[in-house]
Amino acid sequence: MIDLENVSYTYPHTAQTALRRFSFSLKKGSCTLVTGPSGAGKSTLCLAAAGILHHEYGGRKEGRVLVEGRDVAEFSGLSELAEKIGIVFDDAEAQMIFTTVEEEVLSSLEHRGLGAAAIEERLSAVLEMTHLTDLKDRSPHHLSGGQKQRVALAATLALGNDVLVLDEPTSELDEHGTRRIAEILRSLKNEGKTILLIEHKFAQFADMVDTLVVMENGKISASGNPEDVLLDDRVHRIVVPDFSGIRSGAGETGGGETEIKGPVVRVENLRYSYGDVPALCGVSLSIAAGEFVAIVGENGSGKTTLVKHFNRLLVPASGEVFVRGINTRNSTTPDLARHVGLVFQNPDHMFFSDTVREEVGFGLRNAGIEDSEENITAALEEAGLAHTRDLYPRWLSRGERQRLAIACVVAMRPPVIVLDEPTTGLDGNEARQVMELLTRLTRAGHAIIVITHSPVIARDCADRIITLERGCVISDVKNPGA
Repeated sequence: MIDLENVSYTYPHTAQTALRRFSFSLKKGSCTLVTGPSGAGKSTLCLAAAGILHHEYGGRKEGRVLVEGRDVAEFSGLSELAEKIGIVFDDAEAQMIFTTVEEEVLSSLEHRGLGAAAIEERLSAVLEMTHLTDLKDRSPHHLSGGQKQRVALAATLALGNDVLVLDEPTSELDEHGTRRIAEILRSLKNEGKTILLIEHKFAQFADMVDTLVVMENGKISASGNPEDVLLDDRVHRIVVPDFSGIRSGAGETGGGETEIKGPVVRVENLRYSYGDVPALCGVSLSIAAGEFVAIVGENGSGKTTLVKHFNRLLVPASGEVFVRGINTRNSTTPDLARHVGLVFQNPDHMFFSDTVREEVGFGLRNAGIEDSEENITAALEEAGLAHTRDLYPRWLSRGERQRLAIACVVAMRPPVIVLDEPTTGLDGNEARQVMELLTRLTRAGHAIIVITHSPVIARDCADRIITLERGCVISDVKNPGA
């Protein structure tokens, strides 16, 4: 169905090659899962396979990409290629342009030349398949990250393509949502669809994967039957995250830079709604310095809404939020940034500078922190991004952008650090490095609050697990293993 023959590609304004003489075949009716470290070239592979690199990007290109034996250069453009290949990008929100979920899906159907009855039938089927029927009248921009990913998938499925290219379609989904997507893709494969899947959640898709490909530095480092590929211990650590032993010593603050008495965050009967939709229903909790807290729950349960109140990105409809004794109602977001740092679920919401170094330095300058260059260098080294300091942030891979967002907050060393899905887009080794970094920060006295869909991260890294459901705290327990 798709063949890449010695494809090399270098993005404009950079000397680093994203794909290096890459050769690969996607067979009809097969499922190929591609994984690997951030910056390995996985997203670039998606763009190449869908013909987007050739028709929409500059840069330096070599080799050929064939779709059903025809060079992508021979297609008139992306509209013609879209009749063959459907693609879901890693940033679902960037694909949202309409005012309701139903309109997003309809926009795909209306270009297929179908009659009104056929459009209505397929719309209903796609919404039901992706579990979006109840959300069809909602604005996609007001949905959770995981719900947005399902909308992007639904719009692509509505096209009815034989080939699907999906760039981390479950990165922001909870366990239940990931299983739903896996079921959908399994069903599509059984119908004869051909699937190229970029994913870090190999275990959830293992039973449908024909070929496992591991990429590193723009090349294939391992490829074949998944069982055979995973026999290599080094490759296994990339594909399958392991957080065992990380908590050892956590919670034993070492007299670090944030000696604080009493709770650093206190929430009292917090309520908040988006229009007529309740998001938080009387939440109360407190978090101490040096505590590593995991906040878990399904998409739309209120996790992100809760933490946005900690630095006044949202103001309570009722109830109160205190950070280091400061009522957030009586403060400003810039002032609170000295006390609480927030790493968003989508790191792109944080970036606006021309270089990685300037991005990390922005918050330091605003806060008047001295020795900013030393802090910048240390934060980039901790995040494994020292080599990117002079690059434009949006040229980085999704996983690298995630680590950059963490570096921006870590550089300021606020007493409270909140991270919304910090391992999104990271391979097993990178995810472990991030969690080890966060554990070190708790030992220095920082309160670490992580929103996560990973039960493994909650179990192996957190001291305490808070579970939300429909805007309410239904469980707040000390981790049995802590």
